Amino acid sequence: MPPASMNRIILHWTAGGYRATNLDRSHYHLLVEGDGVVVRGVRSIKANERIGSKSADSYAAHTLGCNTGSIGISMCSMVGAIEVPFSAGKCPLTEVQWQRAAEVVADLCKFYGIAISDKTVLSHAEVQPNLGIKQKGKWDITRLPWNPALKGPAACGNDFRRRVKEAML
Repeated sequence: MPPASMNRIILHWTAGGYRATNLDRSHYHLLVEGDGVVVRGVRSIKANERIGSKSADSYAAHTLGCNTGSIGISMCSMVGAIEVPFSAGKCPLTEVQWQRAAEVVADLCKFYGIAISDKTVLSHAEVQPNLGIKQKGKWDITRLPWNPALKGPAACGNDFRRRVKEAML
């Protein structure tokens, strides 16, 4: 991991299959494939430290208006998913991916000195309500296919942050 001053980690799903594509790798710093294998993206985390007037192809553009200081992690899943009525599509997000992502985020939080809160470790769906940065209808992550009782960005985000904290012990 390159030294950089990073403020937050934003969690996504790719809306694709279980393997990272070249396009996926250009938008995220790290990706968790369906079997839990972690794949590095093309862009360095350092490239997102201070974006300024950089062109969008020189950093990992993963969250509208919130890429500076943000590490983008994505789970390769949810192709064909539908928000309402909910359908997880052909490649549902798995608990293996969710747990592995929490372990990766725990390591990143330790390395970059990022405290865990709903403003610093959050899903794409939490960016607008938690940070006040308007997004374009992003719903990753508002549902967990293996746990239908958890619904909404806060419920899913709280579950993820709990797992990150446990992984840091």
